[in-house]
Amino acid sequence: MKSRNVTLVAIDDDPELLALVSAALGGEDGLELLTLEDPVEALEVVRRRRPQIVLVDLMMGETSGMDLLERIVRIDPATDVILMTAYYSTESAVEAIQKGACGYLDKPFTGEQLRARVSPLIAEAKRRLRTQQLDEQLLETNRFEGIIGRSPAMREVFASIRRVAPYFRTVLITGATGTGKELVAQAFHRLSPAAKGPLVVCNCAAIPEDLFESELFGHVRGAFTSATSDKPGMFETANGGILFLDEIGEIPLAAQAKLLRAVQSQEFQRIGSTVLRKVDTRIVCATNRSPRKEVELKNFREDLYFRISMIEIRLPRLTERREDLPLLVSHFIAHFARQYEKPVEGITRRAEAAILRHPWAGNVRELENVIGYACMMTDSAKIDACDLPPSFFGEEETAGGEVEMIPLEELERLHARRVLDAVGGDKPRAAAILGVSRATLYRLLQSK
Repeated sequence: MKSRNVTLVAIDDDPELLALVSAALGGEDGLELLTLEDPVEALEVVRRRRPQIVLVDLMMGETSGMDLLERIVRIDPATDVILMTAYYSTESAVEAIQKGACGYLDKPFTGEQLRARVSPLIAEAKRRLRTQQLDEQLLETNRFEGIIGRSPAMREVFASIRRVAPYFRTVLITGATGTGKELVAQAFHRLSPAAKGPLVVCNCAAIPEDLFESELFGHVRGAFTSATSDKPGMFETANGGILFLDEIGEIPLAAQAKLLRAVQSQEFQRIGSTVLRKVDTRIVCATNRSPRKEVELKNFREDLYFRISMIEIRLPRLTERREDLPLLVSHFIAHFARQYEKPVEGITRRAEAAILRHPWAGNVRELENVIGYACMMTDSAKIDACDLPPSFFGEEETAGGEVEMIPLEELERLHARRVLDAVGGDKPRAAAILGVSRATLYRLLQSK
């Protein structure tokens, strides 16, 4: 895999200084260097090229380096911007840092001083690019029939689907709302002998109770007042393919009895008809409830449960597969960037840290909604924490609330440990997310 080059843009109206920058950094391996005298042209280049590092002169005729700094940071908050100035002051340094600069470089400076200041930023940018490339490769290698995951829990799900898909007649998928049950149903369809037949989706929660039998098995003309013509049901429509019964726990007990017979014998009658119809329909069922508890509560027939649950696949919550979060974020960013036709390429470390510590009660569906919102709202190449929806942050993050009485050192250690666990023990990645050096990360982890 060929590594991408780091792009550095130097903006100054002094040609001699730009010549010094070119001489000092021009031979750097893996670095693309662009030098520009015109601030307007430079801003357009920054917008188009999305450099990782920008050197900006504080004073360029009528153009203020501070204004340019603000515009660059708005384009991409992850850009490392260094202000170059012969008029250093503590006040301007503080203002620059507050506006997003990562540092100052006093003029005049030598090529050696420039390299000493910029080389760590170049090394860090190269590491981030390599990580991004690896994430893109991981995204492709950890995609199974449209489902993304590399966690042990998801690999077990993938293995079960592979083993079961060629042979199943009925399968039950359980898991919380938003975990991807319909994606698993689609995977079963593609990998089963029924792939050439239809996949018919029945959202059981959306069907009125008195219409279940008609929707599932169809009716003949005159069967009831509004039956003005014959209508095939979903069971019949799925003949030769798969019927996906989403939220099967919502089916009334009366309809469950007829469904049991149809599943057992692959035979049924339309409402109002005496004709027995034979089909070859595989059944995939899904529920966000505990089927066993529903049986105990007499809300679900025990015989139907045993009929559909020969194979039961449980989908883990997102909090049980946090190592999949970076892959899922990358996937959704790429998806919404295409949909919105916006050049969104990733997220900042602040946004990544916020995403990693979020509880994700809505699982993957909630993550998709959050990233979709952020891609729509951001004006830069990378999603920042401020682009995340207001509802993303709980009251404890946006309001007063009770303060947890934990020493700061202990709080830092706990947060560092949570981030490290979330990225599967990858210490360099955890350090990057936290915005600290590896040595600092080790210190945080070892502190008591």
